Amino acid sequence: QVQLVESGGRLVQAGGSLRLSCAASGRALSVNDAMAWFRQAPGNEREFVARIVWPSGTNYADSVKGRFTISRDTAKNTVYLQMNDLKPEDTAVYYCYARYRSNDFWGQGTQVTVSS
Repeated sequence: QVQLVESGGRLVQAGGSLRLSCAASGRALSVNDAMAWFRQAPGNEREFVARIVWPSGTNYADSVKGRFTISRDTAKNTVYLQMNDLKPEDTAVYYCYARYRSNDFWGQGTQVTVSS
């Protein structure tokens, strides 16, 4: 089993920046194990934000390209999401995701609120 715990969400003004962290425990995830961020705004379905896996690298939703950056520190078993130039439409609960041995794991989410 893999446990994922997100942190870093808070209220921020439009144009600001945040860095979310997701710490994995239970198993040591390698660069071959995909990790990703999704988000869900009130009344909306959960949507993909960014993913990182070797050897594919990283990919992003069009809505965040150029503003968000996903990275990982395998030594710390942690994935990050650096979010710049935040917009009110980025307001959502952000969820961490990991794919490990054909199983999907999710964190509990962290709230990001962007005020205009």
